[in-house]
Formats: sequence, structure tokens, C-alpha cells
Amino acid sequence: MADQRPQGKTNAAGGRSPKAGGRKAKAAKLVETTGLRPDELIGLLQRMMLIREFEEECARLYRAGRIRGVTHTYQGQEAVAVGVCSTLNVSDFITSTHRGHAHVIAKGGDVNLMMAELLGKATGYCKGRGGSMHIADMSQGILGANGIVGGGMGIAVGAALSSKMLGRDTVAVCFFGDGAMNQGILHEVSNIAACWNLPVVFLCENNFYGMSASVEDTLACKEMNLAGRAAAYDIPAATCDGMDVIDVHLATRAAVERARGGGGPSYVVCTTYRFLGHHVGDPLTYRDKSAVDPWRLRDPIPNFAGRLVADNLATREQVDRWEAEAKDAIARALAFAEESPDPDPSNLTEDVFA
Repeated sequence: MADQRPQGKTNAAGGRSPKAGGRKAKAAKLVETTGLRPDELIGLLQRMMLIREFEEECARLYRAGRIRGVTHTYQGQEAVAVGVCSTLNVSDFITSTHRGHAHVIAKGGDVNLMMAELLGKATGYCKGRGGSMHIADMSQGILGANGIVGGGMGIAVGAALSSKMLGRDTVAVCFFGDGAMNQGILHEVSNIAACWNLPVVFLCENNFYGMSASVEDTLACKEMNLAGRAAAYDIPAATCDGMDVIDVHLATRAAVERARGGGGPSYVVCTTYRFLGHHVGDPLTYRDKSAVDPWRLRDPIPNFAGRLVADNLATREQVDRWEAEAKDAIARALAFAEESPDPDPSNLTEDVFA
């Protein structure tokens, strides 16, 4: 099996970043090193908390038989969605995956409409017809989650092409997992994005497994240097710590700024880990049950909360209150969904035919 032990941060060249003088020393420089305001840093934590509570509720609802189909949750990977989307404007685009709830929330999606969609209600984003894997919100630049592995890649590059043709400074970010690294479309769109110098960021969430297939078993390069794929197209690439929202933010910000400034595409690979299975109910027979333990110690939410407290940007009481507020927001979203009407069968062909 691949070495799934948590690794330290890497820089764009693939080397290990030097260690700072302890956690407090790093935390004390959060504002200085990131250029983010205190409220923006706090917002990163609050958004990760909201995602975690949404996903926990989704898992409960699925186990209770209230969500149809398959539900893929995101616990453990929150720093990636939030770190990436914190670098984007509302007018920027994202394309998402089957594990897409967090991307939608991080980009500004409405949890009420999301919950209604998951419960198949008429008030949902897709009127209850799309479900967990197909949420889209054009007003937020969310071009849709996608149940097809790699299915968002061509859409993201198309959005980037439209930005360039229309003379806009908007950027497209394409989320995909390590399991999509071997999809042919990635190589096609990487080549055309480089040839046409398109403003797109290829954002790989390497959580070590594509369904039950490990990266080691499916990647010919045993060094697991996923970012190295970009060299074939002369595209710059960076690998970052996907359990650290700040590391993700900084790596993605550099790529987004490059794209927005006319510098063309980039690859960013975030090394992360999903705490649960491929989907809710996955028996996880393909990985050792204890493999997740060291990653749980690096849970991005309590660890970042600790950094904010150490930096005197928050108190423990505030952290507890923000967590309670996230729980309350998701409880309200569930209530909204439960009170919403079911779709009217007479509208079955609506949005199907012109």
C-alpha cells in the first residue's frame, strides 16, 4: 500500500518547507504571513465548521434512509475546499466532483437549498431532481458537481476559454481527485489550456484513494508525484498540505493570481485524507481501519482553531460559539428542507424539453 502517513508541507519545487519555530511562532504571524485580515482568517474556520456540520448531518440522514442514491461526504478535507475558494471572487468559476457539497458551500452556496435538494424537495437547487452529485449555482460561479470522474475538466477549460475570449479577468478552478489523474480528458484539456494560455487551475485533491483503488496501485510513477504530470505540458505545479487551510490558500492564491494576470494554467495538488469511506456506508475493507488515526490528529478544524487562539485572534469560548452556530445553521437548513413541498409530478417534463 502507499505510504499514507501525513507528510509535511512541500513547496512548489517539491522540496520540504523549513520548519518554523514551533506552532505558536507560526500562529503569531498568521496575519503577517497571509495578508488576510483577522475576520477573513476567522471566516476560514467558520466555513470549515459549516461544511463539517453539513456533512455530518448528511451522513445521519443517509443512514436513516432519508437521502436517496449515494452520498459522498468530505470530512477531513475541509481545508481544501475552503482554502481554494477563499482565493476566488464570486464571478470566478468552479467545477466540482461527486464529492462536491464542500465546494458548493465554500464558494458561497446556500445550505438551505442544498439540503432541500438532497431530500428531493421542489425548493432545492435543481428542484429536487439532481440530488447530491449535481448541485449547481450559476449566480455563484458554481458550474455544477459531476458524477462522472473528470467530468468537470472540459467544462472548466471551456469557462476559462470564455473568460479569455470575452476579455474578462475571471478564473476557473477545476476540482478533481487522484482517481481522475489517469482520465484521458485531463491530458487533453491540460494541453489545450497550455497552448491557449487559459486562466484555469487544475486542483487535485489527493486523498490516496479513487473509490477503493489506492494511488500506489493506479499510478505508474511510484514516487506519487502527481504534480509532476504538469511538466508534460510546461505547466507550473505546486504540492501543498491539504490538511492546512493556510497552506492551501497560499498555494492556490499564487496559481489564481497567475491565471488572472494572464500567466496561464497551473496545477495544485493538495495532499489530504478522507476520514470516512468513499461513500456513506462504505465498509472500508480496502484500507486498514487504523490508517486514519494519524490523519485525525491533523484534523484541519480543531488545529486551525488552535492556531487562531494561539494568535489571540479568537478565544476558546468564541470557537465553541462558532461551532454551535454552524450546528444551528444546518438544523435550520434541515427544517427548511423538511417543510418544503415535494416536486409536483405534473411538472415531470419541465426543463427537459424546450
